[in-house]
Amino acid sequence: MPKPSSSLDSVQLGAYFALMDVAGLLRHAVEQQLREDGDLSYVQFQVLARLALDSPTGSERMTDLADGVVYSRSGLTYQAGLLEKAGLVERAPSPDDERSVTVTVTDAGRARIDAVIPGHVEVLRQHLFAALTPAQTQALGDLLAPVRDHMRAAPPRSAASRGRR
Repeated sequence: MPKPSSSLDSVQLGAYFALMDVAGLLRHAVEQQLREDGDLSYVQFQVLARLALDSPTGSERMTDLADGVVYSRSGLTYQAGLLEKAGLVERAPSPDDERSVTVTVTDAGRARIDAVIPGHVEVLRQHLFAALTPAQTQALGDLLAPVRDHMRAAPPRSAASRGRR
């Protein structure tokens, strides 16, 4: 069996740097829009969007939410506390497991998402999709989906050991 190379070839390196540049620039533009239109951080937006737009019940267990938005449990606990203080979510013991906490979006949280979505869509159109044809947009999704699926197939972050460093 050949030994894996310890370096990337020039094509891989170029693709990696292009992806990191695009991700960084797009995230900066999105974060700026979310702050201006909704006084939300990126992770707060992710939490509210998952609850308000993706969850049929508007609720999710904190652990599942942390895995979904790829954020540490302690960091998500802090962010959920800020969102709860602002009246955008409510936290309660999970009805299925008393050891778990469930987060539920409030009507105010849904209204905040509704307020930021138009600007969010415009930022995405302007910064990402304006540079691509419909065919290129389809190809981008087709290229990124298997990478995302491969990365998501690993055990969730919540399953990782909490060992001290």
